[in-house]
Amino acid sequence: MLSKGRPVKVRLANIDAPEKKQPFGARSKQSLSDLCFGRDATLDSGKQDRYGRTVAVVHCGDVNANVAQVRKGMAWVYPQYNHDPALPAIEAAARNSRVGLWAERDPLEPWLFRKERKARSSYLN
Repeated sequence: MLSKGRPVKVRLANIDAPEKKQPFGARSKQSLSDLCFGRDATLDSGKQDRYGRTVAVVHCGDVNANVAQVRKGMAWVYPQYNHDPALPAIEAAARNSRVGLWAERDPLEPWLFRKERKARSSYLN
């Protein structure tokens, strides 16, 4: 994303998408690209994370990309960081409809995937 001609790294607030090496990682990224490519984006944000990314609710045109990703089964609600009371019900509907990553037998939450990878990495080193 660009702001005043400069790149801005953005982390979508309230949600967590599959990692690249997880099932649906590439599809989730493509879904977000499809939602936002070529559209003006606005950010509702108030902070940066520890990696310097802007944490925001992203609107691409008139679409709330954060909500759309959860609705399409392309992201989880991130319970530890969620501040949107409507999102859990949207995720539940996606789960019940078995859309996106919810079509998988046992999708692994990205925060657990990262934790497992970190544990394996430290074990091997």
